[in-house]
Amino acid sequence: MNNKISKIVIVGGGTAGWITAGRIAAHHRAQDGKNIRVTLIESPNIPIIGVGEGTWPTMRSTLMKLGISETDFIRECDASFKQGAKFSRWVTGTADDFYYHPLMLPQGFGKTNLAAHWQAARNKNPLQKSFSEATCFQESVCEQGLAPKLITTPEFNSVANYAYHLNAGKFSTFLQKHCCEKLGVQHVLADVISVNSAANGDIASVNTAQAGTIEGDLFIDCSGFQSILLGQHLQVPFIDCSDVLFIDTALAVQVPYESEDAPIASHTISTAQDAGWIWDIGLVHRRGVGHVYSSRHTSEEQATERLQNYVGAAFKNLSVRKIPIHSGHRQIFWKNNCVAVGLSAGFLEPLEASALVLVELSASMIAEQLPACREVMDIVAKRFNATFRYRWERIIDFLKLHYILSKRNDNNFWSDNRDPATIPHSLQELMQLWRYHPPGDHDFTSNNEVFPAASYQYVLYGMGFETDYRYSQHLLQDVAVAQEQFTKNQKNIEQVMRTLPSNRELLTKIHLHGLQTI
Repeated sequence: MNNKISKIVIVGGGTAGWITAGRIAAHHRAQDGKNIRVTLIESPNIPIIGVGEGTWPTMRSTLMKLGISETDFIRECDASFKQGAKFSRWVTGTADDFYYHPLMLPQGFGKTNLAAHWQAARNKNPLQKSFSEATCFQESVCEQGLAPKLITTPEFNSVANYAYHLNAGKFSTFLQKHCCEKLGVQHVLADVISVNSAANGDIASVNTAQAGTIEGDLFIDCSGFQSILLGQHLQVPFIDCSDVLFIDTALAVQVPYESEDAPIASHTISTAQDAGWIWDIGLVHRRGVGHVYSSRHTSEEQATERLQNYVGAAFKNLSVRKIPIHSGHRQIFWKNNCVAVGLSAGFLEPLEASALVLVELSASMIAEQLPACREVMDIVAKRFNATFRYRWERIIDFLKLHYILSKRNDNNFWSDNRDPATIPHSLQELMQLWRYHPPGDHDFTSNNEVFPAASYQYVLYGMGFETDYRYSQHLLQDVAVAQEQFTKNQKNIEQVMRTLPSNRELLTKIHLHGLQTI
């Protein structure tokens, strides 16, 4: 039980497998051949899902830790910049109904809470700016299709905080090349056909059809929905969340631009439909568009019609991929000497692009807290399980928040989502608190939070929620400081409008000239 953990075996490639392999190999200098050996087994016969095209700003840190050039990444992965999400038609369903969840904190977030002052001004003047526009310059940047930086801004630095949209298939290939050539990861193309157990219940090795038996000290399950190791072999149960999140199917298409110089949206666009919503992600050479919906509330034919209406005339020439969505996660994520990352751990609808950030967070924790020997592995596993159970539950709460605030009644999908029986108790408690004070850092006491209090503010007040301040008038007394922050935000808007290029313009320049290295 005291043997050193030196042989890491990852079953499955794709983005989850290669990010995990890269983070472990880079952190432990696998290329030296002295500390650990990272082997990734990838089936030559199973295609990747390939629709996880949205990321969080954490991806910039991940790429840096892997030693990847931002210029190379953008060029090789059809990547574009993402500065948040625009939610259209989620509240009333009308054409002018939209709000933003930017990737920046509200102006002066650490100095004063602008939510109370914004609401007071809004009640006096209904034409007052939206919460995100009044408190963050990023909504204006997105509405004008501007980039988050300049060509003179060094790699990974920014004017406005940003993440990426990317081609998932090309990203996996790019990561594979980098991990194998620069980080010392061993790549084995083979199908895992069986799993061998040790006397203590650990996984001792896997048998493959093409490469024989491969032994390991720690096995990482990145085998996708199959969950070959954690789900099938170790029989860890799956916790179904479809009673909370109703989305269970996606129809995805790739839409070409009408011209080579067509604008590229620098945000994800999520447009609500009668029984789900449509994502729209702009890459350099195409858009990724998909309709996710609840099959309990609409038919595939109706969902296809909604997607066709959204895409327009180009739809008739496109190939539609149907992807099942089984919302939920494993009861635990690390059992014995096996840990699941990516789809093998669970999956939720892509409303806030949580899939890849969970991969990044998992890979980071495994790499940085890799057990030195088997004796301490169960302690690390216990910590990992508690951390990620909490994170999954908070993501479920945050996704559900978007649905319970909607006023739409065009389909039972929306009224069913507002049924208290479908709302987690943890979210119900927060909503009760927020009736009397705006979301703040004090509402979230864990250092494992996924969404900050500001994110809840953007969704709540973007969707018309009102906080009752009759018992906390003191929150409205700091008027001068609040006005100073509102004014500063307006000046920031004016400045970035003058200086930032369009998203398309910057990406074209990066492809031609590259960004400055740090």
